[in-house]
Amino acid sequence: MPAGRERRGHPGPPHGGSPGRTGPAAGPPRFRLRPRPLPALPVPPPRGRGLRRPLARGRVRGRVEVRAASWARLRQRAARASPAPRLAAPPPAVGRWLLVCSGAVAGAVVLGGVTRLTESGLSMVDWHLVKEMKPPQTQQEWEAEFQKYQQFPEFKILNHDMTLPEFKFIWYMEYSHRMWGRVVGLAYILPAAYFWRRGWLSRPLKGRVLALCGLVCFQGLLGWYMVKSGLEEKPDSYDIPRVSQYRLAAHLGSALVLYSASLWTGLSLLLPQHKLPETKQLLRLRKFAHGTTALIFLTALSGAFVAGLDAGLVYNSFPKMGERWIPDDLLAFSPMLRNIFENPTTVQFDHRILGIASVTAVTALYLFSRKIPLPRRTRMAVTSLLAVACVQVGLGISTLLLYVPTPLAATHQSGSLALLSMALWLMNELRRVPK
Repeated sequence: MPAGRERRGHPGPPHGGSPGRTGPAAGPPRFRLRPRPLPALPVPPPRGRGLRRPLARGRVRGRVEVRAASWARLRQRAARASPAPRLAAPPPAVGRWLLVCSGAVAGAVVLGGVTRLTESGLSMVDWHLVKEMKPPQTQQEWEAEFQKYQQFPEFKILNHDMTLPEFKFIWYMEYSHRMWGRVVGLAYILPAAYFWRRGWLSRPLKGRVLALCGLVCFQGLLGWYMVKSGLEEKPDSYDIPRVSQYRLAAHLGSALVLYSASLWTGLSLLLPQHKLPETKQLLRLRKFAHGTTALIFLTALSGAFVAGLDAGLVYNSFPKMGERWIPDDLLAFSPMLRNIFENPTTVQFDHRILGIASVTAVTALYLFSRKIPLPRRTRMAVTSLLAVACVQVGLGISTLLLYVPTPLAATHQSGSLALLSMALWLMNELRRVPK
């Protein structure tokens, strides 16, 4: 057999070796293996929409819950990684709304003062949030309402000869005050819900708006609590039936707080801040303005004790009280602390001192502000504060000398709100700009 030839199935030696050579030097034999074909697997039928096997309800719910939990974790991680976006400044409509609400509160305060001056506050002897919104219509309903009023001390001691037309007048005075209070409540709550829904309120502003709405509701309850004090029977007392001066002061004080907070917030949202240099004189002026505003607020609050005790009718002379600078019955009650809140002479004396101190502080504030360079709008606020203070002092003296006429006394009470408004405006102009 020629070299290089090999029989079928017997390969020749590798690398040109002789065919008969065996041993360790000989390479392994090489075989040509043919791959055996794999058995055919069954092909699954094509899955159409109608042929897909439905999953069990538990498996579907489990997959949905897992996916929802995964998305929730992703959102939490994204919220932690990126800071929450800050809301833009509230639109001017929010500031205007708060100014309108402060004006409505001022109207309620003035109307309440007129109700007190006309002695109409005890004409409605019950309180219902919705039922009393409809006044009596027929003659029988008016007579029934008048009979309820006749069962209480004010009619028995003070108004025992009152006629039905006179009762209608005082009833409508108290009715208008209560209805105005409900209008004020709706003016706060409904727009607040709308602005909250639209996302126009920042987080700090939301807390302030909630506090204002809560204070409105508290104000209504406090008003009825005040009226109840004048409807109570006092068998051993023959004094003129009137509401408690403590509750009257609390009712007026909460209204002043509501008015001040609404006005301050509205001005802060609408008026741009001044970037004033933080000098020592400016810091003193700011503290001086804060102290003067607190003194004005305290003077207005003391007016509630004057109205509650009819202290304006005790000494109708000025500057002396009668023939003396300090009256003899200034400390007539015992213990001595009672005189501050229950002695009409002491209450009028305190109101005089607070009024004089307020106008003196306003004048000193104006003179001190002249030494500091201030923006034009701030200068207008200081000048307006001084002008309103002078007018308010004139109204107070005139009311005292003329034996407290109702129109003049109501104007004097309105002047206290105007003076407080000017002081709040000045404080807002001098507020510190946050860095």
